[in-house]
Amino acid sequence: MRLGVAVSGKGSNLRNLVERRFEVVAVVTNRPSCGGAEIARRHRIPLGEFPQSRFGTAHERDAAMRAFLVAHEVALLVCAGYDRIFTAALFEAFAGRIINVHPSLLPAFAGGMDAIEQALAAGVATTGCTVHWVTEEVDAGPVILQAAVPILPGDDAASLRTRVQAREYEILPRAIEIVSNAARAAVRQ
Repeated sequence: MRLGVAVSGKGSNLRNLVERRFEVVAVVTNRPSCGGAEIARRHRIPLGEFPQSRFGTAHERDAAMRAFLVAHEVALLVCAGYDRIFTAALFEAFAGRIINVHPSLLPAFAGGMDAIEQALAAGVATTGCTVHWVTEEVDAGPVILQAAVPILPGDDAASLRTRVQAREYEILPRAIEIVSNAARAAVRQ
């Protein structure tokens, strides 16, 4: 399945997909100097840079991103640490074809980029990660896969993030395979 990956940070989930030889045909970012963008450059994956400062509105940014992704024939858009909310400009073109990996067991600690810190502050015994369908309601789409991660005594944000990301590296590829298999089955029918 032809993947587009949206990144804003280090790009470790992107690196994991590339190393596992998924067909990543395009990467988009709102932060051209982020680690994910550098991974795309290093692997010669077409990179679309869409910092908000280049666009008047988020809708204009997403329309440009949509054109880039469509031009690269992306079948599934994977949000892997992308820190912006998509507008209708992107949802219309990729309806039912956007997934996200989120560092919590949704619906817990939804809606932000600080889910790890929220879990620690809440004092819960377990957190984890979720791969879900992206809908216009932030972090509210149907769950594809989840994985639990215990919070250990002495954990800080860095140690917990490392263990949560290790589980993300397992479930994101599995979720993509589930989606890909379902798409193939639908075509056969």
